[in-house]
Amino acid sequence: MAELYERVAAERRRLRQVRQALTQSTLQTSDGDAAWAPFYVAIADYFEAAMARLHTQDIRMGEMLRDKADMSEPGNQRALAELDERLSGNQQHLKQMLAARDELNADAQAGLQAFETAGKAYADYIVANMGHHPGSTEMAQRLFSGEDWEYMAGISEVDQAREVQLFDQVFANVPASLALTE
Repeated sequence: MAELYERVAAERRRLRQVRQALTQSTLQTSDGDAAWAPFYVAIADYFEAAMARLHTQDIRMGEMLRDKADMSEPGNQRALAELDERLSGNQQHLKQMLAARDELNADAQAGLQAFETAGKAYADYIVANMGHHPGSTEMAQRLFSGEDWEYMAGISEVDQAREVQLFDQVFANVPASLALTE
């Protein structure tokens, strides 16, 4: 279980770093510099893969909680409704950012502003709504066994290697004019 925790923690740290880079870049903005396009595409590619896995994990968590928790309890119902709402909002924002990435791929110069708008909205959504929330997190801590956590995480070596590769692509494409801070 400790190994799983370490792998998940490392993945979450990388996810936070990419989200912070997205936040900082969309606050600074490219000012129309098409040299930023590969960086933004790499960020979107990273989020597409990382969030697909996290979405699957969260869906599993919701299903498992519905199976294990007393769903006649209003607090449990509320926690899972909030989880569903956050996941739906995340998917909507992610879809908008990926559409902006596709525009950026089609025409880097023309797509920059749309990507920065969608990217900022997505980063803001993540900060405001994603991560651990007391309702579903406390339920999972109370109800899940070690095997449940491993099933829910579903981290394969292939997935992990792909996530690291995409993370590296983000930071290999940081434009010279972007000032990232930690």
